[in-house]
Amino acid sequence: MTFTAHVEILPHPELLDPQGKAVLLGLSNLNITAIKDVRVGKHIVLTIEADSMQEADALAKEACEKLLVNPIMERYSYEVTEN
Repeated sequence: MTFTAHVEILPHPELLDPQGKAVLLGLSNLNITAIKDVRVGKHIVLTIEADSMQEADALAKEACEKLLVNPIMERYSYEVTEN
């Protein structure tokens, strides 16, 4: 069966996010001042071949923890759905 995992990766809230600050400054320069903070992260889509939802979930988690996420600087969440 084929599954899709959507992975969201963001910097830890207590860390400075230079990209987010640059976007916030750009918004301010465009007179969009109601936005008070921006955090820039990554959205990764994984297509997974697995026998079950549990196996696909475990593979997505393993990919995050072993390669996709730097746990010192980033946090993540993911959702696996069946295609």
